[in-house]
Formats: sequence, structure tokens, C-alpha cells
Amino acid sequence: MRQQTFFSPTMRDVPADAEAISHQLMLRAGLMRQTAAGIYTYLPLGTRVLHKIQAIIREELNRAGAQELLMPAVQPAELWEESGRLDDYGPELMRLNDRHERRFVLGPTHEEVITSIVRDGIHSYKRLPINVYQIQTKYRDERRPRFGLLRGREFIMKDAYSFEPSEEALAHTYEVMYDTYMKIFRRCGLDFRAVEADAGAIGGTGGTHEFMALADIGEDTIAYSDRSGYAANIEIAAVRPPDDTEEGTPAALSAENGYTSGEAAATAAGQPTSAVITGRLFYIDEVPVLILTRGHHEISDVKVGNHFDTLDVEVASDTHVQELFGTSSVYIGPVEAPSNVKVVADQAIRPLVNAVCGGNQDETFYANVDHRRDFDIDAFADLRMIQEGDPSPDGEGTIQFAEGIEVGQVFSLGTKYSEALGAQFLDENGKSVPMQMGCYGIGISRTLAAVVEQHHDEDGIIWPKALAPFDLHLLVINPKDEVQQTLGDNLYEALQTEGYDVLYDDRKERAGVKFKDADLYGMPIRIAAGKKANEGIVEVKDRKTGEVTEVQAENLPAYLNDIGW
Repeated sequence: MRQQTFFSPTMRDVPADAEAISHQLMLRAGLMRQTAAGIYTYLPLGTRVLHKIQAIIREELNRAGAQELLMPAVQPAELWEESGRLDDYGPELMRLNDRHERRFVLGPTHEEVITSIVRDGIHSYKRLPINVYQIQTKYRDERRPRFGLLRGREFIMKDAYSFEPSEEALAHTYEVMYDTYMKIFRRCGLDFRAVEADAGAIGGTGGTHEFMALADIGEDTIAYSDRSGYAANIEIAAVRPPDDTEEGTPAALSAENGYTSGEAAATAAGQPTSAVITGRLFYIDEVPVLILTRGHHEISDVKVGNHFDTLDVEVASDTHVQELFGTSSVYIGPVEAPSNVKVVADQAIRPLVNAVCGGNQDETFYANVDHRRDFDIDAFADLRMIQEGDPSPDGEGTIQFAEGIEVGQVFSLGTKYSEALGAQFLDENGKSVPMQMGCYGIGISRTLAAVVEQHHDEDGIIWPKALAPFDLHLLVINPKDEVQQTLGDNLYEALQTEGYDVLYDDRKERAGVKFKDADLYGMPIRIAAGKKANEGIVEVKDRKTGEVTEVQAENLPAYLNDIGW
């Protein structure tokens, strides 16, 4: 491809709202342009990389026995009503009506569509298992699109769905897909971790793992052991149960007045701040629930929802807290809490003796609180976020944190969708049973952004070999020099004959502009025909290391072969 007519214009300045490095570099290098907030046009350079990622995905999925198909982006809302997700999915689900007022959604995912297709097409165990996938544009009405491709309203995704005759068969396919994802992300050159995760709106009763590309801009926090392979999303990372040994001799309940924080009241009562019990009011399936944690811990909304097996988890507003407790959220607590409020405590509350909690009056706290004596708890559960330095849940090492970008996730769905939409088959005994399902997603546009986040320097992108838009970037430093121009033209033809995909910078631009754009584009190998062209010598630069080697033009194919290119 001759760069003179190649449409991927570079930018010197980027919009102020481009916070992520990947967002900045993909705009500057001409990989994409913004069409609307969270919606992008991929220019030729970006499209080439997307095709490279897609090719890797197709190769590995086909090798794993999956079959490619293509489903519609516009889906009947009735299917989402059948599954129960039309309301559960929330405002991120894009909805529309046609001219006949029939309701549709723009698909963020395709469990409903594929389940209805398989329901109508497979009726016997003899046709199972199957695993199908598609690569398609998805839609999500993000409240605040940001970070370029990392949180957009339109994105490219690979989604796969398996249908199995048994739980054992599903477990096998889940393992195969997990291993396949490991191969895909390694081939894409990502530094990533597979972590235990929450199923969220996708749901299901089985396990799920997220594949997280490590990056400072990542919106997810990974909790991992410093001595084992344990890793999980911080939202669901299990916390080891505390020692049930009491932490003191019970003392009489007393009131501490005139304090504006539990920590101040604890200090006045001679207790450490770790003895503070913090209450936070939630509405869970529209029922008020007071969740208790220690003051230095943070409640995980995801764990709360999983404990109650619901997605309907909402933090109570200040108005609702005032209506129920007669005070602000700072002073609420479980002692003499309203009778219509359930009380559920994090497991770290269990060993506390002589704790401090809100007194349900302004500037009032109770000291020497003992849950065995002073109030009832409906249930104990693991409800808090894990913290750095906590013991690893697997008993090996301590927890450390890292930031990550979710680029893929695998789900063991069980019969969540097959039961709701009636996808059943006749087993060997002629009995009708629901199919076991798995679903497996990769954010292709997110993967592109994650690769740029990990592979760049101050001058631009540094593409991994497998994803480079072109194999080689060939430059003629001075197009007015006939010797340089002739050498460049000859090399362009020769390298293509050797099978290389070459971007040939034949523009009539200054050398500085060409070098700057070459670094910005980030092809792994740059070849420059310059001052020594009259000697038949070109400069070969390794974009990653910066190492420059002079090579006789006639020996260039052999040299490239020797360095594994």
C-alpha cells in the first residue's frame, strides 16, 4: 500500500476528553475517528488490526470445534420478555419501535436469539453438543461513554454459545473455551490474568471467569495472591472467615453523645476504630435491608446482590434513610432499628465484642455493643470487598491489587435461558430435559484498545508482530533523490513478491514528518532508503528496541528471515 493514498490521517493534537493513552494514540495515528459520543468510525489502519484480531479468534475457535454464524443486531423485545431480561438489563439496553409500534432492542448480547433458534432446530440428544459463534457489532446505551473504545455505546464483539446434553458436557466445553481464550490473548500479545468474576446481567448458576488485560487505566480491580495463582475481580473476591474468638469481655451497653463519627465515639469509649460497626441501608427487591460492616471495610454491592440472588440492589437515598430511621445515614445502626428493616451482617462482625455503632439519633452512638445481646442479625455472609494485605482465600500468600481491562468472559449458564425459552431435547430415555448452556464473549474493539494501552511509548504505538497492520514500513527519505526513489520502488516490489505486506511511504514530505508518522503508526520493522542508497544500503529499525542496522538491499529478504520476520 502506497502511503500517498492511504487514508489514515495522523493528528498532532487530540481532544481534551481523550483521557486514555489508547484513545489518544488511536486518534493521533489515524486508526479511528469519533462519529458521536461513544461511537467511532474505524479507518483503514484500525480496520486492519481488527481483522488481525478477528483472524486469530476465528482460527482458535474453529480449531476448538466452534462454528461461525451471524445473527441480527435488531431483536424482538418479546424474546427478552420471555427470558425475563427486558426489565432486568436496565437503561443500558437500547430499545426502539418500528412503524407498526412493534418493540425491538439493539442487541448487547444474543442469548435470547440463539436459544430461540436452537429451540426450534434441535430436539434430540443426537444433535448435541453444538458450539456456535459470531463476530458482530453490539450496542449499549452507556450513561457516560469514556476512554475511547474501552467504554463505548457501539462495540465489536465475538460471542459464542454452547448447548450441551449434560452438566458434565458443559463443564468440558467451558474448560475448552477457557483454554482457547488463553491462546487467543497470548497470540494478541497481551499481559492478562483470568480471574473469578460475577455473572451480572448475563446470569446463570455456574462459574464465570473474566480475562483482564493489565493496565493502569483499567476500570476493574484484580485481587490476586502474591504466592499462588488465585485471582478474582475485587467485587466478588472471597474473604476468608474471621476467627470466631471474642475480642474482649462484654461490657454494659452505653450511649456516647455529641460525636459526629463512629471513629470519634470509639476513641472516646476507649475502643479501636476497627471496632466501629457501620450500617448502610439498601432496598433489595424493594425491601429495606440494613447491611453491617466494620468501619474500615467497604461493602460489595455485587456480593450483596449474590447473597439475595437478585440484581435489584439499590442504595437507599438520604430521604428514605431519614424516613425510616429519623436521622442521617452517619448515625444509623442495628440497635433498636425499625422493625420492618432486615439486618444482615458481614462475617467480620461475628467476633466483635464492645463495638461502637450508630444510635439512630443525631450525634449519638452506642458503645460496648454485642450483637449476641443487643440486636438480632438475620444472617451473616461474606459481603465486603477484599483488601490488600488480606490473606488469600486459597490459604497461600496475601492479596495484592492490580488494575485491569476486561477483554473477555466465559460463563457457565446452566439452564437459565433454556428453561425460560423452552429449549429442550429428548435424552436417551426419551425424556424431555432443558439444554445446558454456556456463553463466551470477547470484546474485539476493547482488545484493540488494551493492546495499545500495553504496547506504546512516548512516540506512538508499538504493535506486536501478530497484530501489526503491515509487516513492514518502507520509507524513501528524499523522494527528489532519484537513487533513493528507485531503490524504494524496487524494494517495494521485491518485498511484496517475498510475501510481505508493506506500507510504502512515497509521500513528498520532510524526513522528520515521515519518521514521526512511522513511530506513531508503530509497525515493528521500519526500512529507510536514505543517504546510503547509492551504495545499495538501507537502514532497518526495530521499533520496539530502537536498534538500527544497515543492510545491503539485495540481502534484505535474507536478513528479515534471519531475525524471524
